[in-house]
Amino acid sequence: MTLDYDDLLNSIMSSLDRIKQVDVKDIPNIDLYMDQLLTFMDDSLHKSVRRPGADKILTKTMINNYAKNDLLPPPVKKKYSKDHIIILIFIYYYKSILSINDIHTLLKPMRDRFGDTDKEVNLKDIYQMIYDEQDDIIDNLKKDIEKKYKVAIDDTFPDAPEDERAELQLLNFISMLSYDVFMKKLLIETMLDHVESVCMNKTDTKGGKESRKKKK
Repeated sequence: MTLDYDDLLNSIMSSLDRIKQVDVKDIPNIDLYMDQLLTFMDDSLHKSVRRPGADKILTKTMINNYAKNDLLPPPVKKKYSKDHIIILIFIYYYKSILSINDIHTLLKPMRDRFGDTDKEVNLKDIYQMIYDEQDDIIDNLKKDIEKKYKVAIDDTFPDAPEDERAELQLLNFISMLSYDVFMKKLLIETMLDHVESVCMNKTDTKGGKESRKKKK
């Protein structure tokens, strides 16, 4: 197995440049029927899937399940608004690393603002804020990838036979990336558990107060 460092690294970096979050300006301002929604999501996010053309971005079943699990408000007269699309884009990014329950907890601020343009911070504002951070995130990710790759290629398994070294180096590189993802996922889950615990305590406290009022 032979690894070409320059080719592999350049391929990775190029793939990151192609994967861009959907610009809020490109999200339709008109409400869409289901088929139109699926077409928009597929056209907008197909570069982010592992096998473009084969892997589905969304299906009708997925969207209906999101509504049943209270992740997504139901459509109005079978049409989906810009706020629906924003929430679906976030669900798409989250679903590969988080459980349905965690996504439900995380999306609460969005569901609370759904369809409300009078709030000081609405869904479009939230989306735009996160969209504006993507270039810095990708730049930092590139630096981290390059650093890990150089460690894997330059500093590991120098005594291994030449025909095995590249294989071991690739294993090391992917393992470093995987452990990074694992730790970040663990951190996210810990934070969401804390949020869920705080919300439950608030509910219990509120319920206790109401119960005491009824007794009086």
